[in-house]
Amino acid sequence: MDRTELADYLRRARTRLTPGDVGLKAGPRRRTPGLRREEVAQLAGMSTDYYTRLEQRRGSHPSRQMLTALARALQLTDVERDHLFHLAGEEPPRRGSSSEHVRPGLLLILDRLHDLPASVMSDWGEMLAQNTMSVALAGDHTGKNLVRRWFLVREARDLAPPEKHEQHSRAHVASLRAVTTARPDDPGPAALVAELRAESAEFDALWAEHDVVVRRPSPKRFLHPVVGLLDLDCEVLLSDGHSQQLVVHSARPGTQTYERLELLQVVGLQDLTPSL
Repeated sequence: MDRTELADYLRRARTRLTPGDVGLKAGPRRRTPGLRREEVAQLAGMSTDYYTRLEQRRGSHPSRQMLTALARALQLTDVERDHLFHLAGEEPPRRGSSSEHVRPGLLLILDRLHDLPASVMSDWGEMLAQNTMSVALAGDHTGKNLVRRWFLVREARDLAPPEKHEQHSRAHVASLRAVTTARPDDPGPAALVAELRAESAEFDALWAEHDVVVRRPSPKRFLHPVVGLLDLDCEVLLSDGHSQQLVVHSARPGTQTYERLELLQVVGLQDLTPSL
């Protein structure tokens, strides 16, 4: 671990960003350019003291999870992220495998969507980032795998009408099958399949049918516990390589769902988020 180079790299990456780049308010006039240390720490989900120690060349060796969080907070490109890992003495995520590093372009778009539920997901169900409306609609699932939750957590199906459950199950399995076939050496999806085949009889039975499909944008129906039934359109923006996708839900103006989506924006996260 090269503490001197790591500290300098973090500082330079921090100072090239503005609060507006990461969805923060600029606030009072700043004496120095870029983000403050406490802002980077907040975005990365770590203590300000720990991040400060890294920039002061006094920090302990950061974990791979911490490096991924820093790369995301500082909006590093894949090449810049790999450099960060090397400075910390770690091998960067393998090319051709899934990554938790959200592409800066997708994060930029996500930050601009304030009135629509939007999230960034991996192609095998990992929730990588959500905006406030997405959390209000479906709960905070960042860092969780939605396919795992669907088959192993009973409450995960509460937002979907019962008549849609089988359809969702089949879509999850067929999409995961397509990913594991396309990337047989990727350990993440392979481990998830092994876990679900062992823990869920439903998943195992559907897996044996060998259906393969790539998910396409389609209308989604949600049973929200506060605002009621929502029939939402779904649009998906794919990243290069299609390993990550920006998912945006919207409603047609003049419909009851449109009005309910506006109500959801008002009530937001006032202790009304489904705890699924």
